[in-house]
Amino acid sequence: MKNQETLTQEAIQLLKDLIETPSFSSEEQQTAALIEQWFIQNNIPFERENNNIWAFNKHFDKNKPTVLLNSHHDTVRPNQAYTKDPFKAIVEDGKLYGLGSNDAGGCLVSLLASFVYFYEKENLNHNIVIVASAEEESSGKNGLNSVLKHLPELECAIVGEPTLMQLAVAEKGLLVLDIKVKGTPSHAAHQNDDNVIYKTMSVIDWFKNYAFEKISEQLGPVKMTVTQINAGKQHNVVPSDCDLVVDIRVNDCYNNTEILETVRANVDAEVNPRSMHLNASSIPVSHGLVQAGIALGRTTYGSPTLSDQSVLSCKSLKLGPGDSLRSHSADEFIYLNEIEEGIDLYIKILGDFLK
Repeated sequence: MKNQETLTQEAIQLLKDLIETPSFSSEEQQTAALIEQWFIQNNIPFERENNNIWAFNKHFDKNKPTVLLNSHHDTVRPNQAYTKDPFKAIVEDGKLYGLGSNDAGGCLVSLLASFVYFYEKENLNHNIVIVASAEEESSGKNGLNSVLKHLPELECAIVGEPTLMQLAVAEKGLLVLDIKVKGTPSHAAHQNDDNVIYKTMSVIDWFKNYAFEKISEQLGPVKMTVTQINAGKQHNVVPSDCDLVVDIRVNDCYNNTEILETVRANVDAEVNPRSMHLNASSIPVSHGLVQAGIALGRTTYGSPTLSDQSVLSCKSLKLGPGDSLRSHSADEFIYLNEIEEGIDLYIKILGDFLK
């Protein structure tokens, strides 16, 4: 079995190769091939569907619970403010630059190295399955969500996203609503007691002032924000309808269905969700994964950003090297020592949890 130092160096080289291989969401064929080659070189059987690749530990036992390790290999398109080549792996001053280095290539290769470390170990108290997933950045239909049907029931998961290796024990969900308020169209010179603009003002006021009762210890309250409005084409015509878009960040006290039902019960308008599957997620601080991290000096927090946790129904912990503030930024980078630390901490946390 390879030692941790060797796995770390191979993981860094894989990350360099991934950076230099474009992998926009739904276009990850080439990076999927690189990950396949990683498994082949480590003599690990794997499965692939579309651009998702997954593998199980060697001594998989169907009578044991299963922990999922997951991160993604797709990227957004490069920020126009880049001063370096986003598809060239450049190392300067201990930083590895390149598109996807921080989000989430560093997390992915660190989890892959950790999986190889545990692959042949016997007598683990959990099975391990690792999924290198596609279409995370676009919340596409052929991402992690499409793989879950091929996996056994999951007891818990570590989702690799840049958290500075702190423990994101909760993550807000997302519900985007298209709202259509209807009224009576008329000439502006005539009396109109069903003016859709005025009706929309009361709808907006409700979104501004309504407070969901349950407040999460980690994520705080549900946050609703009107982000777009569109109505009317002429100064002298009262329109028949007004369209709004509302962005709702859901805490782990509610699911998206409950939020939608509350909105529909209180708003005099058509309410249509763009999707329902991006739910909030959490894991109890008492869970073994979290306790293993706390024992290593890691702190817990609630994350406002969305990840593949949103498609999981099991308890899940977001944890990984890198800093989310660098994600999608120009000249994205990750420190090489963050990858070394990430692999070391993943191995220590899993080693404690799996013993």
